[in-house]
Order: sequence, then structure tokens, then C-alpha cells
Amino acid sequence: MGIVALAFGLLVGYIFRKTVGEKAIGSAEQKAKNMILDAENRSETIKKEITIEAKEEAHRMRSEVEREIRERRAEIQRSEKRLIQKEEAIDRKTENLEKKEEGITNKEQLLIAKQQELDGFITKQMEELERISGYTVEEAKNVLLSNIEKEIRYEASVMIKDIESKAKEEADKKAKEIITGAIQRCAADHVAESTVSVVPLPNDEMKGRIIGREGRNIRAIETLTGIDLIIDDTPEAVILSGFDPVRREIARLSLEKLIVDGRIHPARIEEMVEKAEKEVNNIIKEEGEQATFEVGIHNLHPELIKLLGRLKYRTSYGQNVLKHSVEVAHLAGLMAGELGLDIKSAKRAGLLHDIGKSIDHEVEGTHVDIGIDLLRKYKESETIINAMAAHHGDYEPKSLEAVLIAAADALSAARPGARRETLETYIKRLQKLEEIANTTPGVERSFAIQAGREIRIIARPEEMNDEEIVFLAREISKKIESELEYPGQIKVNVIRETRAIEYAK
Repeated sequence: MGIVALAFGLLVGYIFRKTVGEKAIGSAEQKAKNMILDAENRSETIKKEITIEAKEEAHRMRSEVEREIRERRAEIQRSEKRLIQKEEAIDRKTENLEKKEEGITNKEQLLIAKQQELDGFITKQMEELERISGYTVEEAKNVLLSNIEKEIRYEASVMIKDIESKAKEEADKKAKEIITGAIQRCAADHVAESTVSVVPLPNDEMKGRIIGREGRNIRAIETLTGIDLIIDDTPEAVILSGFDPVRREIARLSLEKLIVDGRIHPARIEEMVEKAEKEVNNIIKEEGEQATFEVGIHNLHPELIKLLGRLKYRTSYGQNVLKHSVEVAHLAGLMAGELGLDIKSAKRAGLLHDIGKSIDHEVEGTHVDIGIDLLRKYKESETIINAMAAHHGDYEPKSLEAVLIAAADALSAARPGARRETLETYIKRLQKLEEIANTTPGVERSFAIQAGREIRIIARPEEMNDEEIVFLAREISKKIESELEYPGQIKVNVIRETRAIEYAK
């Protein structure tokens, strides 16, 4: 049974497999054929669509190319038309230029002919003029130039006199207002000192103690301080003499301390001199700081402040240089304010204008040259250096502030009582002033008056006229400026007169 069932199952399976398999294969083959037909149909459709699109794209591109070709042809035709027009215009201009050139050539020939004719006419005219006047061309030219020169000199002298008078009126008025205002607003102290110091003594016995046994004490003081002690018959006083004011102050303080202490011997003298040096150095620093504070200048180099303080012990013609410098700074600042200039620069230059005098006992050269070296060493600006250097006219001023420093310096030094001048120096200056005037051609006599502030000159009337004395006054003033040093200004007054004298007999 089992075997029969198995055989039957195999038979049925075989029949079913054959029947169903053949049906499935036939269906698959049919589907494949259908798919191939669909694919062929689609490819034909796509091929047709692509062909149509390609034809359309080619047609469009052909249209664009044809349009561009037409536009370029039109542009080329327009360019050709413009070039033709330009060529025609150039041809016309060339023809006009040729015509103008021909006309210019004709006119040039005509001008040459007329120039030749004119030259001949001028030559004949000059010959006729020479025959009538009796002068050659050069002689006539010299006579004419001489006459013109005289007329111009006369007119120039009159004009110069008129302009100078007007300018002086305005300048003097304005300058007096500015200077008067500055003086009224400036309240600087005035200190006059000399080259000697006097130390009072409690009694004449102290002189012997100062001299010491065999003069050892006085030698010690003079050696340590560099100052001469003069002990004479002056009651209860010792005179200290020396040109270095700082050393003289150290000697004065040392001697006063020794007199108060009472113990006077070389070791004690050395100790007191050392203390006095420290004290004077502190005073110098304080005085320099006080001067800068009073003027309002705060950014100076510390060494410059010390040098300013040394000016407290320096005098010039009896005038204390530190007080003079402070006064110059104030005056320069006030005048700079009136004129709208840099007040700080003017004050700074005014305060430092005599800085060279602080060490002129130790360094060779004028105080101006020493000052230039000092200010450059401590990095001051060229404007300040020039203003300091030009305050005595040794260098050319390069700014208005420099001119103000010179004016303020002269103003501070020239005030009555500001300086003391020796009689010998005063007489030499007056003699030099008259000598400058007397050696000028055309001057008969001269007289220095008003303490050298004015010189009156008598001109020779037979050698010059009234117009020429203007040039004489100017020439003498220039000589005085170049050859003489003086504070303030000197008035040059030239007088010319003609006198006719007869005697009735």
C-alpha cells in the first residue's frame, strides 16, 4: 500500500508539474515579448522626440547666428560710414590749413618787408636826431638815464620819507600800547648786586682768629672756596671778593657759620665749607623751581632748573640775572598774548635766554654760544634755541617769538635803575657812537645826548640836499646797529641848514 501510494503521488506530481510549468513558461515568454514590443515602441517615440528637439535647437541656433551676422553687418556699415565722414572732415581741415599756411606765409613776407622799411626809417630818424641834438646814441642814453635817475631818487626819497613817517606813527603807537600794557601787568622784583660780599664780625678780634696762626685759617678758606678774603682796616667786617657768585656765596655762608660756631681751624673750616656747599645747592634747586613755578613752565630738564637757580648768584651790570630772566619771561609772554602768538614758547625762551651765564665763569665762549650748547644738550626745541640765540642779534631770528625775546630783554635791561653801568664803559659807548657818525661822508659834527639814547648829526649843506639826508640817517642807523651793542634803541637825528651871513659896513 505504501509503495502504491508513493507511486501514485509521484505520478500526480509529475503530471501537475508538467501542466503548470508549461503554462508558466508560456505566460513568461508572452510577457517578455510584450515588454520587448513596448520597449521598441518607447525607443521609437523617444528617438522621434529627440530628433524633433535637435531640429528645433538647430533652427533656433541658426536664427540667432543669422541675427548676430545681420547686427554685425549693420555695425560695420555704420563704422564705415563714420570713417568716411571723418576722412571727409580731415580732408576739409587739411585744405583749410593749407590755405591758412599760405596766408601766413604771405603775411610773414609782408611783415619782413615792413620791418626792413621800419628799420631804415628808424636809422634815418636816429641819424637826424643825432645831427639835431649833437649827441651820439650812447651819449643821449647816458644823459637820459642820468636825468631819470635823479628824478627817481628824488621821488624815492620823498616816498620813503612819507612811508616811514606813516609807518613809524602806526608802529610806535601800537608798540607803545603793547609795551606799556606789558609793563603795567608785569610785577617782577629788581635786585642789584655786585662782585663782592661783606660779612659782618662781632668784633675786630675775630679778624685775627679768621687769619689764624701764620695765616693757616685764611689760606684754608681761600683754597677750599676759591674766593679772596680781604681783611683790612674796615671795622668789624670782612670782604669776600671773587667773580664766581656761587663760590662767593659758599664762602659767605661758611664764614658766617664759623663765626657763630667760634671754632676756627682747618678741619672745622673744611666741614663748614662742605655744609655750605650742600646748603647752596639746595637753595639753587629751590630758586630754579620757584622761577619755573612763577613763570608757569613745568616740564624743564632738572639740570636746566639747577642752572636757572645758579643765576640767583649771577649779576650783569649790577642786575640780578635770575630776576631779569623771570621779568623777560613775563614781558615776552604778555606781549605774545597781545599779538596772538605762542605764550608758552615765549615765556620758556624768555626764562632760558641767559642760561649760558650760569656757567660762563667755567666754560669758554659767549653766554649765547654756551646757552645754545646747553639747550641742545637737554633737548630743547630749535624754536626755543633760536629765540635764545637771537636775543642779542648774534643770530638771525626765525620766529616772531624770537623778536619778542630780544625786545623784552632790551626792555628789562634798559629801564632806569635796572642796570648800573660803569662810568668808563658809559663814556666809551658815547665816544664810539659819535665816532661812527663822524666817519660817515657828509657829516660835519655829531653830538651824543640823553645818555646815548639819541645822537644829533649836523650835515654839510653844500654836499647834500634835504632829500639826501633821509639816506644819510638810514646809513648811520645801519652802522650803529652793526658796530655798537646797546640796550633799547638810539634815535638818529640829522639836521641840515643853510645860513647866509652878511655884514653891513
